[in-house]
Amino acid sequence: MLGFRTLYSVTVMLLATLSTLFAPSLSKSISEARAEQPAPEQVQAAKQNPLPGPPQKQKLPQENLLNPSALIYKLPNQIRWTEDAIGAETAVLLGDPSKPGLYIMLVKWMPHHMSHPHWHPNNRYITVISGTWWVGTGTKFDPNRTVAMPAGSFVTHFAKQVHFDGAKDQGCVLEIVGEGPATATPAETK
Repeated sequence: MLGFRTLYSVTVMLLATLSTLFAPSLSKSISEARAEQPAPEQVQAAKQNPLPGPPQKQKLPQENLLNPSALIYKLPNQIRWTEDAIGAETAVLLGDPSKPGLYIMLVKWMPHHMSHPHWHPNNRYITVISGTWWVGTGTKFDPNRTVAMPAGSFVTHFAKQVHFDGAKDQGCVLEIVGEGPATATPAETK
């Protein structure tokens, strides 16, 4: 189980790494940043006499409201999804599920796809973001004995307890928070 100090340390390291990757200009000192800013009269002159050439990409108005040293974000079209072999797509938002430590990921189950009985070595905390997720317990795979978890539901998969889950007629999207490594050990009896 992760303690507060470990979680805090991971968060600080992640923010430092992401700040370096997504906002390299943050490493400049305030005086360097001020020295690079044009004087007010230069700004006014540039507005009156724009330079010829291709138009510059303009930031959306809301982008100017956020300080990248305070937070970072990914819009839905910036999240990278990968397909897996059991009919789901995954996107890792934080950490690495294959390594020890905290991770957060999204799982998108496609309609008519379910996992078979398995267990994980650590607790997993799941929130249903959209659609209906179907969950079952036990070593015998039986989709007819699953229970519907509609959007907004919160589920805890306890460590080393056998379960199976997935989507029936409609797909669903889940957010999973856990402690890696997030292995799945098959546990089906035929």
